[in-house]
Amino acid sequence: MGANRAVVVRHVTRIEGHGNIVVDLEGDTIRRCDLEIVEAPRFFEALLRGRPYDEAPRIACRICGICSVGHATASVHAVEAALGITPGPKLRVVRRLNMAGEWLQSHVLHVCFLVAPDALGVPSIVPLVGSHPDVVKRALRLKRLANDVCCTVSGRHVMPISYHAGWMGHWPDRSELRALQEQLIAAEEDLDALVELFAALSWPQVERSTELLAALEPGGAYPMMGGPLHSTSGTVTAPEAYGDVLHEYLVDHSASKHVRGTGGGGTIRVGALARYALAHDRLHPRARDAARRLGLRPGSGNPFDFVAAQLVESVQAHQEAVEAVSSLLADPAPEEPARPTRPEGGRGVGMVEVPRGTLVHDYTIGADGRLAAANCIIPTSQNLASIEADMRAFLPSLVGRPSPEIAHGLEMLVRAYDPCVSCSVH
Repeated sequence: MGANRAVVVRHVTRIEGHGNIVVDLEGDTIRRCDLEIVEAPRFFEALLRGRPYDEAPRIACRICGICSVGHATASVHAVEAALGITPGPKLRVVRRLNMAGEWLQSHVLHVCFLVAPDALGVPSIVPLVGSHPDVVKRALRLKRLANDVCCTVSGRHVMPISYHAGWMGHWPDRSELRALQEQLIAAEEDLDALVELFAALSWPQVERSTELLAALEPGGAYPMMGGPLHSTSGTVTAPEAYGDVLHEYLVDHSASKHVRGTGGGGTIRVGALARYALAHDRLHPRARDAARRLGLRPGSGNPFDFVAAQLVESVQAHQEAVEAVSSLLADPAPEEPARPTRPEGGRGVGMVEVPRGTLVHDYTIGADGRLAAANCIIPTSQNLASIEADMRAFLPSLVGRPSPEIAHGLEMLVRAYDPCVSCSVH
């Protein structure tokens, strides 16, 4: 038996928020392998309780600076479900366009700014300014475009305050849409070059099958705006019954809850890789071609393939934005607000697909128009148990290496999931 060894990373770099990797080895035997979430809980659910329902989207969007559009969307969907409001068709197009912008900015941020340094052998994106200036310039152009999509649609680059049940407080006019259309068309070359770059890179191989979940929309659209929760275990669950599938629990080493599913060993994966597995046949031909060039398999169990799946979804989001802007330019006038059919309130669930996976907002609105109860389940929480299981699966291939290499390999694996720790301790 070899010597005891501890590998500790405090804190994991290039992720959103603070988390530690703690590994205890006794020879080649793994005694401990944890991802500690060390940020303090922020109690957003308690902040929402007692507030007027119209304030909920503006409070909820503050949960995350990266996924603020997703939280606003899930929040307003929950309010609309509780009040019996059915958004009009153009309002749905506008909101989907905003989500497409957020997907693009989040995926580009992760792939280019957080992950690319691993693949190109540097500690951060800063050295790439000198060694790979074209990569950095493309990333900055795409990030700016994605933020401009969100600003055009909702009036702010992040944390939109224009979301209301049944209507939007900001509506893009024709000149704004035309300017955005020109930017989107010009960006296609940058996205194509990014796919070409990453298709030539190699990643570690860690194969571990687990249950995959995504909320698939009726009608065949790629999963983004919510619908029944589909699982690779074969179940299809209505959003209101998410508690039958997503089981939250506490662990001693994490300030964030973990979530177990119903199939395959209890762990689950959500996010780009799960969506690709469950809905790859719904992709636009441009995105399918990107998946082919990246060698992405629908049945991949390698968590490092999250990066390729996010690139595929970047192409999908860009294409959806192009089509949404064209649709709105053909008829840019805003719709009349949709009215409640159940003004006395009740329970409503908003479930959408944000960049990191399935996001749930569950509200109960009382007859006084205030939130009596609120529950949020965040994608990173759903992935945490799977991240730790993948670390244990990856570790045996690393134990013969020096401790800094073990630490770096595990950091890369955690980063591949694109965890948002700040969201997870909402």
